[in-house]
Amino acid sequence: MSGIGAHIRRQLERLGWSQARLAHEVCRAAGVAGEPVGRQEVSRWETGKRTPREWLPFIAAALGVSVDALRAPLAPAEPPLPTLADFLPEGDPLSPAGGRTGRRIGMVQVDDLQKRVHGLRLADDVLAGGDLIRPALRELRSAVKLYRESSHSGEVGRQLLRQIGELAQIVGWIASDAGQHSEAERVYRLGISAATQAEDHTLAGNIAGSLAYQLSNTGRESEGLALAQAALHDAGADAPPKARALYLDRVAWAHTKAGGVANGQQAMRALGEAGQALSEDNDGTESPAYLYWVDAGELRVMESRVYTELHRPLRAVPLLRNVLSEYDATHTREMALYLSWLAVALADANEPEEAAAVAERVINLGSDTPSERLAERVRVILRRLQDYAEVPEVAALLADHHAA
Repeated sequence: MSGIGAHIRRQLERLGWSQARLAHEVCRAAGVAGEPVGRQEVSRWETGKRTPREWLPFIAAALGVSVDALRAPLAPAEPPLPTLADFLPEGDPLSPAGGRTGRRIGMVQVDDLQKRVHGLRLADDVLAGGDLIRPALRELRSAVKLYRESSHSGEVGRQLLRQIGELAQIVGWIASDAGQHSEAERVYRLGISAATQAEDHTLAGNIAGSLAYQLSNTGRESEGLALAQAALHDAGADAPPKARALYLDRVAWAHTKAGGVANGQQAMRALGEAGQALSEDNDGTESPAYLYWVDAGELRVMESRVYTELHRPLRAVPLLRNVLSEYDATHTREMALYLSWLAVALADANEPEEAAAVAERVINLGSDTPSERLAERVRVILRRLQDYAEVPEVAALLADHHAA
């Protein structure tokens, strides 16, 4: 395989694209009709049987990289990311090993694990998935090993399972941010099992909602909607206010991604119910500590994203500006993600110059952030701005990005 071919293959793996998808995107980037480039031609490029030459700039544009990056000498491949299977035993990872003959543990160990889980959750506020995936998986493996191999009382076992569920939720989120979607799904399902065995239905709903969110964002919209609705339904009306608000947020997003007028209406209804649920947070019902981040600002973010996805920029732009004016700038990834929605909403509002300025800020913030979520949002922005390629500010942005 040639150097260019190897780079093309790596980019396809990064994006999760087929050869046919790349062929379509290359023709789109070149502005040609009839798709003169097909899957077989891409296969020849990838295997080195043919050099793209005149198609190379359009391949780079389609992949969102520079021509120089495709021509660069091959760097040694990084060791593959670990997967949950590398860390957990075969079969049911939560089944006891050897009849629980290990050392006796108590609530002290549970408390220590709880502190580490919370520390990992706080780290995710300021670091991206690519930075955290390895330590996160090691922490999960250690927690499962502790549960399987130690001896403990029934109550200590339930509390351990609860912490494994909380840990799986954040590790799944980290894996998804690193672009490891299959791995994230396995982790989420482990967490749902742990939370269910611990009889913590609120936690199980939270983990299921996180998985539903990923499914909705990765082309499995109908599955995402069904799971988000199931999480809301199974939690019941007695779920703590913040948890119910979050479940409804996930339902709103799943409806939005499912598309269509009816789903759009259902999304808006769910957002309204989420706001109502959050307003009840002062009724004396305590919400789990891990939902510390769910507040009115986060609901406004989801509302603005729904409006952006539904192409209603006049509603989305003011909401996003309001949230961003108050947001903690140390949370670089989230700041860049929220700005990415603002850039798209501004483009929809026929404000390409301002959209380009916001897009430039997103790219600068994300330049050293190993987050696949953010990388995909950059690709979304650049595709949206192609409609304004003749606007000088947009043309300069597109040129600078592909030369970077």
